[in-house]
Amino acid sequence: MKKNTFTMLDEKGQEHTYDVLFTFESEENGNNYIVYTDNSLDETGNIVVELAETDDVETVVSSIAGQG
Repeated sequence: MKKNTFTMLDEKGQEHTYDVLFTFESEENGNNYIVYTDNSLDETGNIVVELAETDDVETVVSSIAGQG
């Protein structure tokens, strides 16, 4: 099974790779979201999961799917 990943630069210019868990569109507001993780753990040992809003999930997901 192929993982969907993307890379972003932090404020120091260092690359970080993230795994896309899933995307969805809110029925309430019509906004698109990407749920992702870098698989880091919080202080209780749980995987940290992030949520990002985007105007065009299909474009972002297409570019992610084309990588790797």
